[in-house]
Amino acid sequence: MKVGFIGVGNMGGPMCRNIIKNTNHEVVVFDLNPAAVKECTDLGASAGASVADVASRCEVVITSLPMPPHVEAVATEIAANAKSGTVYIDLSTNSVACAQRVHKMLSAKGIQMLEAPVSGGVGGATAGTIAIMVGGDEKVFEQQQPLFASFGKTIVHVGEVGMGSVAKLVNNMLAFCNAAAAAEALMLGRMAGIDMHKLHQVISNSSGNSFGFGNIATKAFAGDYKASFALDLAHKDLRLALELADSVGMPGMIAPQVMNLQRIAKAHGWGGDDSASIMRVYEEAVGKSVKV
Repeated sequence: MKVGFIGVGNMGGPMCRNIIKNTNHEVVVFDLNPAAVKECTDLGASAGASVADVASRCEVVITSLPMPPHVEAVATEIAANAKSGTVYIDLSTNSVACAQRVHKMLSAKGIQMLEAPVSGGVGGATAGTIAIMVGGDEKVFEQQQPLFASFGKTIVHVGEVGMGSVAKLVNNMLAFCNAAAAAEALMLGRMAGIDMHKLHQVISNSSGNSFGFGNIATKAFAGDYKASFALDLAHKDLRLALELADSVGMPGMIAPQVMNLQRIAKAHGWGGDDSASIMRVYEEAVGKSVKV
């Protein structure tokens, strides 16, 4: 099978490389960054000349893109150039409305769509241990299971197109709320004078532990906020979750406050740094660091 992969950056790159390593598919890649393309072609992929070129040549076309407008723009090119019967898989974190619009547009061209946002970060994408939440026709999902298994570990069909985005946005909203609570808790521990290493040992093995806590503690203790998952992207994901909440009439007590915390961090110029930079808002506010 010929598989196209459009968007081989921080997340898309390692997922694409796992497909190259773990399958016998012919993989064609396209990205605006030549260095990202080279990392894939060095492993045996070929480089596509454009989105249109990849779409016209491949039976399955995968995208991993930053924002819903990017997904819609690229999907429009795919719709114009892919053959009827092509399967389109979008791994991006998207809005429900955008995913459904793209699905409708592609269906009119005879192109089958699976939305398949992923969770697990760059580390999980590299290790092939990410979770993949798939929305779309169940028969198409079953046909593509071996492809998903080549770069993911936990693969769940969650319903029709749109439900993949619901699952991802709910998951990320929870993760960001956990992280914000972790930042506040760590600063409380610092100000109360406890040994931070011992506090970390306790929480890591107790009911307060979470993925968000682990990331906040690792970044904050090192005082290193180099991005593994950028604050700008976290803010985008949480905004999409709150838009979803608004669309279904769901009141929010916690997530809107976490978004405000992210906004403050972005206003300090930390949008390109790690999402754990929300810890720095507390550090600035009280004039203390949790770095150890």
